[in-house]
Amino acid sequence: MAKKTIGFVGPDGRTCMCAYTVSTVEQDRFTGAVIKGMTGMGPVMDALRGKKKWMLKIFPFPGKSLDDYKTAIITALETKEIDCAVIMPEDLIYDGIVDELIDAGYGDRIIGLTKEASFIEGDKVKAKTWMKRAGVPVAPFKVVDAKDLMQIKRIVTHFIRIHGGAVFKYPYSAGGKGSRPVFRVEDILDVRNILLKDYSENYKIRHGDRKWPLLIEAWKSEIEISFTAIIDKRGNFCILPTAMDYPLRFEGPPSQTNPVTGGMGAIGMHPGETPELIEMVGDKIIRPFVKEMKKGGILRPCILYPGCRVSIDPDTGKPVGILVYEMNIRAGEPEMQVVARRLKNLGELIVAALDGGLDAVKPDVRSDQISICIALVTGPGGPHGQKGYPDSYTKYEPVLINYKSLSKRGILIVPSNMSWDEERRRLISDGSRVCYLSKNATIKPGQKRGEVAKALRTALLQAFDFGLVRVVPREAEETFEPAQILYEQGNITEDEFNKARAAFEKANRLAIRRDPGRIYEEWDELFPDWQLNT
Repeated sequence: MAKKTIGFVGPDGRTCMCAYTVSTVEQDRFTGAVIKGMTGMGPVMDALRGKKKWMLKIFPFPGKSLDDYKTAIITALETKEIDCAVIMPEDLIYDGIVDELIDAGYGDRIIGLTKEASFIEGDKVKAKTWMKRAGVPVAPFKVVDAKDLMQIKRIVTHFIRIHGGAVFKYPYSAGGKGSRPVFRVEDILDVRNILLKDYSENYKIRHGDRKWPLLIEAWKSEIEISFTAIIDKRGNFCILPTAMDYPLRFEGPPSQTNPVTGGMGAIGMHPGETPELIEMVGDKIIRPFVKEMKKGGILRPCILYPGCRVSIDPDTGKPVGILVYEMNIRAGEPEMQVVARRLKNLGELIVAALDGGLDAVKPDVRSDQISICIALVTGPGGPHGQKGYPDSYTKYEPVLINYKSLSKRGILIVPSNMSWDEERRRLISDGSRVCYLSKNATIKPGQKRGEVAKALRTALLQAFDFGLVRVVPREAEETFEPAQILYEQGNITEDEFNKARAAFEKANRLAIRRDPGRIYEEWDELFPDWQLNT
């Protein structure tokens, strides 16, 4: 087979990690490419590659409209810079980019669903009803007018009494941030009002002044596990390794001060992963789901990403039940990062999905490895007293990376929201989730997963604490640069300059969560007889 180039479409860390994995692990057969990668990705990948032979193509472009993406993808296909493309951002699918590429004659080279099928993620109420009809087990739910407080109160009170809590969901696309849990009757009004405030403008743009259908789900305090499945054009599928993300900004339970932000980190495998669980997901979720897609005429090569709650046997940890909370139509961020890092044949699976040959290809998984990634996000501070991600944050501050020290520690830096300042020849932060630190480790015979995960987490946290990746606060740079000039002019002492330099080298705008992977230690204690892949 001639070497192929696979384009991963989107600007974030998951696209970069997928392209990197394909380029490095399968370099004899595939090259990875990022379509729309932020301008900071190229310099980071160049630094990581050094003199190594693997290649990674990056096609940044300034716009972010549907036409901008469409033009970039078609141009790359026509010039044979890429052979196929995987659509990652759900908004592009909602807007119909796959339809546009099909109309342009490239549908057989694109992984992603059409606009008609985008309701699976983009309309949660319709998707829940559709899945229930297909026989897919879903969490108990009700739909009510978002302004009907009395009806909301009745439903939530019932769910709290029976299930221990409820979840309010904005029914349309919300970038993973439209879910708000309620555990006390007293919180119903506040949580409902905040959700209305946050999404009223979005809803009005979509549907005018019509009633807003609020989705209310029963809260299930069971094991949360994400699955990623690749589907081919004939309905064959394969389920990739499991993952677990850390969607809350801080450690601890969800609350109005600890919001769902988008992943602050991810681990893979999930400690509850077993062959029985993978089989259960295939039989109970993916197979009936794909059957319904065929029936509805919306099946085509795609990635499905169900977020589930799994019930387990308290003695063995083995799965005994599963419910789908939401079905997504793209790979998760950052879950796909740890999924990709444990795969040896991601490129092969993608090509097989396009060819309709997933029945003959199985995921080649590093089953004895754990992968952890932690997001480095923009923290508080700045000229306007910004609160930090996800609320308000500064942008366009310099990013400093110690590639040599990261490499010695076996840590991969995955760029996300960073750009390249051509004038000053340096990386700058675009805010939000600036980058990720990622590392794998092998579980050796006799080792507990918790021990391995703790060492992994410690390595990543030390890299952060030692400042191996920093976003320099604007105020620190503005203090240090004049001190440097004054020292060169002889107007301040060396001791004064060294103090200014030490403060500059310590300053860091970035923030992290410190707990990703700790769950392995908890599972080791709860299920001491659990063995890898049993």
